[in-house]
Amino acid sequence: MESKTSKSKSKAVLVPFMLAAIMWIILFVPAGTIKFWEAWILWSGFSLITLSMAAYFAKSNPEFLSRRAKAQEKGTFKKSPAYFKLYYLGFILPGIDFRFHWSMVPTWLIIAANLVVFGAYIFIFYVFRENSYASTSIQVEKEQNVITTGPYSVVRHPMYLGMAVMSMFMPLALGSFLSLIPTLFIFPITVFRIRNEEEILSRELKGYEDYRLKTPYRLIPYVW
Repeated sequence: MESKTSKSKSKAVLVPFMLAAIMWIILFVPAGTIKFWEAWILWSGFSLITLSMAAYFAKSNPEFLSRRAKAQEKGTFKKSPAYFKLYYLGFILPGIDFRFHWSMVPTWLIIAANLVVFGAYIFIFYVFRENSYASTSIQVEKEQNVITTGPYSVVRHPMYLGMAVMSMFMPLALGSFLSLIPTLFIFPITVFRIRNEEEILSRELKGYEDYRLKTPYRLIPYVW
């Protein structure tokens, strides 16, 4: 049992480095050069925040990291439509766009978009601090309780709000207008995931139905 727990923690520590390496490949290989300065800004900031988050939770809540590391193995999903996969083109196109100089995004907009992306990512960190069970892989643990404080007092799925904002501004942060097109799929993807999660949480998480009544908005206050 101890060896299994130790293995899970080791995997959790490696995940941020793996994410940084994968993101570097996705950004720079399509560009065909390391002179993709927009990608360096985004990659550096994203990696720094990811590693900082991992260091924080490794010290304050190591169970959170272990839980996220094995979430994909235990999560409950509904099969999503195949066309949702077009969303991932939004991560590959910026490099191709940079290589062929298709977009001309002003420098001030690139910098502003990076600030929004990093702000949204820090907001997600705040969500994780408030709810250590937050994940895109939905599962209900025996000891899990309904979280109603912090951002959860405003909307029921603040993590997805942060992810949607990050996704929409990431193409601009990478200097690509073209990548905004596939990135728009983040909206149907988010709606699909939220509906799937709410169905499971309402059925399996005690008190969630009362929380839904008290907090009527899923993602955006006064909208949905």
